[in-house]
Amino acid sequence: MAHDPSCRRFPRRTLLANLGMGATGIALADLLHCDGVAGAATPAAADNVKSAITAGLPHFAPRAKRVIWLFMVGGVSHLESFDPKPELNKYAGKEVKDTPHKAVLESPLTRNVRIAVQNDANGHIRPTLYPLQIGYKKRGQSGIEVSDWFPHVGDCIDDIAVVRSMWTTNDNHGGQLQFHTGRHSLEGPFPTIGSWVHYGLGSENENLPRFVVLGTPLADCCGGQNGHGSDYLGPEHRGIRLNADPKNPIPFAAPPVGVYREEQEAQFDLLRELNGYAAVEYPADDALRARIKSYELAFRMQAAVPESMRFSDESAATRELYGLDNGTTRPFGELCLAARRLAERGVRFVQVYHGSNGGAGAWDAHSNLKTGHANLCAQTDKPIAGLLKDLKSRGLLDETLVVWGTEFGRTPGAQGGNGRDHHPFGFSVWLAGGGVKGGTVHGATDEIGFHAVEHRHYVTDLHATVLHQLGLDTRRLNIPGRKRLEIDYGSPMRDILA
Repeated sequence: MAHDPSCRRFPRRTLLANLGMGATGIALADLLHCDGVAGAATPAAADNVKSAITAGLPHFAPRAKRVIWLFMVGGVSHLESFDPKPELNKYAGKEVKDTPHKAVLESPLTRNVRIAVQNDANGHIRPTLYPLQIGYKKRGQSGIEVSDWFPHVGDCIDDIAVVRSMWTTNDNHGGQLQFHTGRHSLEGPFPTIGSWVHYGLGSENENLPRFVVLGTPLADCCGGQNGHGSDYLGPEHRGIRLNADPKNPIPFAAPPVGVYREEQEAQFDLLRELNGYAAVEYPADDALRARIKSYELAFRMQAAVPESMRFSDESAATRELYGLDNGTTRPFGELCLAARRLAERGVRFVQVYHGSNGGAGAWDAHSNLKTGHANLCAQTDKPIAGLLKDLKSRGLLDETLVVWGTEFGRTPGAQGGNGRDHHPFGFSVWLAGGGVKGGTVHGATDEIGFHAVEHRHYVTDLHATVLHQLGLDTRRLNIPGRKRLEIDYGSPMRDILA
């Protein structure tokens, strides 16, 4: 029976749930109303839920079981991290047109986006090369060049595959959303890589979410919650934010004051029974059942998540490995340790943000690059290396794919005298574990780090690589009625796969 405002009548299911559950039923009805599923599911919502129900198994044998996705917000300089270019020192201060590398400005790879410049006294634009702000050296047996700002990660380089030939199309910080969805931010939000993993694979632990977000998400100007959203896949596939705080890991799911766990268990038992009665008369209402399952998960998380964040269970040596004994490294070290603890407990995709600051991101180095990057690298280098070493010592690295990335690189040219501008033409990411060949470099930029010129990869190639290692074929993750562009699918980077 449809709601009739003239006589204040409600559907029998609504009355049954609200009255039968008392205050809990009323609270649930309010939650369902806020989520837009208080009534019968819309066809689109029902299709999403039905599609999700049919998912859960890999398409072929996977090499990895889970992913830890480390995202540096603001745009890390590839030149001062994993793709150092000595030519910048050789021609520092010279205009690009006065060097042997002047052809980069006329390259067909250069689209109509800004190039970092330095204005002369007359206001004329003069692209000049900016020297490297830190040294670098060959690391590990593989001899891969790594910045001196990453000595700890450099110690792990033989377990890492560096991809130096990424490119994207967004030259502003909407690139943060593009890096996670594969689509330019002007096209609107789309499902993120984490949500595709959630959609494609079942859970390894029914008491924890499949897709968890740690750290401060993207600012609203750069994608906001859509950076870990699911768009047309449905809200059940978006990332769930958790705090790396043993005292308050899931504030949104804390039990009401004065309500004991036994009471909540009884309430959910009754809710399932009542919903079972309703299912007989309303068999197509999959969205309501899916939403109730999400509340049941939140209930189970009340016990499972605090245990996952209990860092006191770790040895002093492990806590030191992540830098928890140091004020500089502790905040990100706690996120990385939480990521490991969640991964080993079966969470499929752990997305870890660093550098979110309510704006473009702390790594956005338009000025004072040397000071800024030095501080940010000091915050992240040891925790990331600790994560890789810890996973490896526990036998988890082979089945856990770790990805490090950022929305774009920084220009070879100077900006403001001591910074670098946004640079989408060529930048670096790296992967480790999960069936990746460590100690390898794939792709290349030109001699000043301007263009990706060898084995060029758009960001969806990274997505396709992640999905492939999880046993998922991106072309088989389609939604009926949703047309995807060819570039949306990407292609796995097979040269870095063992």
